[in-house]
Amino acid sequence: MDTIENLIIAIVKPLISKPDSFSIKIEDGPEFMEYHLDLDPQDIGRIIGKKGRTITAIRSIVYSVPVETKKVRIIIDEK
Repeated sequence: MDTIENLIIAIVKPLISKPDSFSIKIEDGPEFMEYHLDLDPQDIGRIIGKKGRTITAIRSIVYSVPVETKKVRIIIDEK
């Protein structure tokens, strides 16, 4: 699952203004591997994008990576 995390980092870091406050928490659930994105409140809008287009594109790329075990889910944590 390290490749999924590196892929998310490679996509998200160039889009945000405060990459130092960006972190990913991984939760292993019964059905999904959940990647929780912890962002600065100012960067949440940048990642979601207009009408959710940016996060939809990020999810499409990440979800297209073949995974043998569980499905992947990306969640943006709001503070």
